[in-house]
Formats: sequence, structure tokens, C-alpha cells
Amino acid sequence: MHICHVITRLIVGGAQENTLLTCEGLHERGYEVTLISGPTRGPEGSLVERARAGGYRFIELRELVRPVNPWMDARARRRLRMEFDATRPDVVHTHSSKAGIVARYAAHDARVPAIVHTVHGMSFNRTQPWLVRQLYAWLERQAAKRTHAIVTVADAMIDQMAAAGVCAREKMQTVYSGMEIAQFNPAVCERVDVRRAWGANADDVVVGTVARLFRRKGYEQLLPIMAAAAEREPRLRFVWIGDGAQRPEYEAELVRLGLAERTTLVGLVPPEHIAGLLAGFDILAHTSQWEGLPRAVVQALLMRVPAVAFAIDGTPTVVIEGKTGRLVTLGDTAGFVRALVELANQAELRQRLGAAGREHCRERFDWRVMVDKLELLYWRLCPNK
Repeated sequence: MHICHVITRLIVGGAQENTLLTCEGLHERGYEVTLISGPTRGPEGSLVERARAGGYRFIELRELVRPVNPWMDARARRRLRMEFDATRPDVVHTHSSKAGIVARYAAHDARVPAIVHTVHGMSFNRTQPWLVRQLYAWLERQAAKRTHAIVTVADAMIDQMAAAGVCAREKMQTVYSGMEIAQFNPAVCERVDVRRAWGANADDVVVGTVARLFRRKGYEQLLPIMAAAAEREPRLRFVWIGDGAQRPEYEAELVRLGLAERTTLVGLVPPEHIAGLLAGFDILAHTSQWEGLPRAVVQALLMRVPAVAFAIDGTPTVVIEGKTGRLVTLGDTAGFVRALVELANQAELRQRLGAAGREHCRERFDWRVMVDKLELLYWRLCPNK
């Protein structure tokens, strides 16, 4: 079976890691695998070298740009159709919004036997103006007519897609986003040294976040939360892992709020270094305004770090109130502050929530389980292959 995955770009991000793990897993199992990506640019980092070293065929399609561009989008559709006509894949599996629209149309044009799309995060969501949201929902409905199966990374995506009339529930199934679980082992990570590098001592409570420095990731909410929590609990220190276009803006706000001295901006790090840094956290603060399945939360829980997060989209799949962390209603910054301060003052509770979080995630989010389920889906769609 020949399976072709298409994604808009290969930045350091959850959808991209998910896609690479899928390609690697399928390649290891003997399938013919092709991965097509648009250009990867920007401060979010790149996974292109990992794709090139994966052992499968990798193509970078310069016409597949992220911004909406009717001229380039038409060219990308045409180039993709030419590729599908030439190589005749049995399955085209698309990821991310732009590639998901353009490549599904191209695959339908080329009469690909099985067309699959994964919803890593809703293309139409609460962060967008109403008109944009309606347009993207309409585009998803049209693309769904050309799709044989839609995979979501959390059940919440099925509910949202069905409510928007994108397609029938029977066409959708949840396959949790897979992680390299073995990397996230708190028993082998050195906590003291990483905290010392941040200037945190044994008595400090480190609240960390792992996210691109990008508006929809919730830094506008996180900054006042940090200021209010620090006023109530002087032992708090903050660590941000990630980079992005808004970094100068957020750094200026840290200075204005008097938080610069107690906040460490680690910047962009390779995915394989995340576990070692998470070992230094006491609490993960996840303030994203728009989610699919929050990989950073799963990874923190695997490291026995409890999370405080807004109860949106796929987040309640992993943050279970009172069991693996604390859930707060979206926009309730005062409630978020209370949850952080309560956890900061209860080390035993943090340990209990973190331990339960690791057990909750250890098998559920193993990348091999993800590949198993996708493999079964492909064979269901192509039973005569």
C-alpha cells in the first residue's frame, strides 16, 4: 500500500510531530510512504531535516504556502494532482487546514481511492471573526464531501464538526495524537540542574508553559495571571519554552508587569529536549484559547507535572479536574490564579495529580497505538489492496 501524507509546513509543533511519527511508523512496517510539505519558515523551528532522514520519500512543494493565496493555491492543487496522477497512492492523508483543503481537492481530482483528513485543531474556531469562521466552516463542508474518513485527535472535535454540519458522525473517528512515550521518563531526568540554570532553588515553585509565542496560545491571558499569582505567592517563578513572532511584545509586557526578573524565556528547543526541561517544572500553565489535543499537557503529565488549563476543546481529555490537574472556565483568569496558588501551596497534591496524570497518559498516547489505529483505518478503506 502506498500512503501519501500532505501537511502545510513542518514547524516544531504537535500536528507536525504527529505526522512525522505516523510516516516513520508506517515506513517501519513496510508501507510505501510519501510526505509532501509546503515551505517551512519562521521562528517556530523546523522538522524538515527529520523528515529528510526518515527513509521515506519527502517532497517540499513551494506552491503550498500557508497564507490564503488563490493563485498559489490553484498552482498547489494542480501540482498535487500531477503528483497523485504520477504515483497513484492508495491513500492520501492530509493534515492542517490549508493542506487539508487543497490536497483533498487534488486527491479527489486524481481519483485517489481513499482520502483521509486529520483535524489536529479546528480550522474554524472561537478566536476568529464570525465571517471568517463561517467561510472556513463552509470550506470544510465542501472538502468533507471529497473525503472518505476524518480523524480527530479528541472527541471534542467530532462534536464541533458535527454541530457545524461538516459531515456525519459516522465518517469521523478519534485517534489520539501519539507521543514518543519513552522520552518522557521522570526517573532519568535531572531536576536540580535544570532548575539551577533558571535561578530556581529548592523552595521555589516553577510554573512553566510550552507553546509558541503566538496570540492564540493565550499569553494575553497568562501575563496578568502570572502577575496576580506572583503577588499572592512570592515563591513562584515562571519559565516559558517556545518562540514566535510576538516574543518582543511579550518581553516588553513582562518588564512592564515587573515579572522579567522571575521569568526565564528558554526559547525554541528541539523536541527531544522537552522532557528534560519539563522535569524542572512544578506546574504546567496552559492558557491556549484554541486546542485540538494539547500535546504539551500530555507531555507534562508524563513527567508527573500537573496542569492548570482552560476547559476547552480536547483539553478535558487529559486534564481531569481534581485527578490530573485543575480545569478552569475559559476566560476565568481569577479562577486560574486561585488554582495556581492552591497547587503552589500543596506539594503533596501536586505529586498526587502528577502521578495520576502519568498513569492516565502512558498507554493512551503512545505513538505506536496511533499508528496501529491508522493502519486499521487504511485497510478498512482499501480492503482489496
